[in-house]
Amino acid sequence: MSSAEQTRAQILAAATTEFTVHGLAGARVDRIAANAGASKPMIYAYFGGKDTLFDRVFESHVIANKHRVPFTPDDLPGYAVRLYEDYLGDPALVRLLMWKRLEQEPEGYLYPGMEDHDAKHRDDIARAQAAGTTREDLDPADIWSLLISIAATWAQNSITAVASAADPGELHERRKRALETAVREMFHPRTKQ
Repeated sequence: MSSAEQTRAQILAAATTEFTVHGLAGARVDRIAANAGASKPMIYAYFGGKDTLFDRVFESHVIANKHRVPFTPDDLPGYAVRLYEDYLGDPALVRLLMWKRLEQEPEGYLYPGMEDHDAKHRDDIARAQAAGTTREDLDPADIWSLLISIAATWAQNSITAVASAADPGELHERRKRALETAVREMFHPRTKQ
């Protein structure tokens, strides 16, 4: 890795921490520079302004990790549990999502550049519906949105309780069982009475 690449990586790492904690409005370029061992002019030269730097952090930490949890349309309960575990293991991810929603995209689609990714998952859900493994009376787009939201029930944007890696293992197991049950009940095909 060249010196310039290493400096960019250090700036992105420091900016990720800064934006995770303080959001876009509260983040300070001077703190990012100090924590990265770089100068403010260097940050502006490499990344432009603070908004552009936030976008680069979002792209490198959120968008670039879109395949980190493989989607399994035939096992939606298992997918929800793996998302829970991923959110637990990377609290910065959900916090960056939260800040982007609060400060840049208050409504509409949140993931620029991921439209095809999400469309593929919706198509996978439609195929699962056609195969009879997922209920057919809900739109695939609604199933996808509900699935992501349910998996984030205890993530950093929760309005009830936020999970922590320090929570007892039994608590994580209870939450994962609840996720599996809820997702199965919501999206499993209905039996005819």
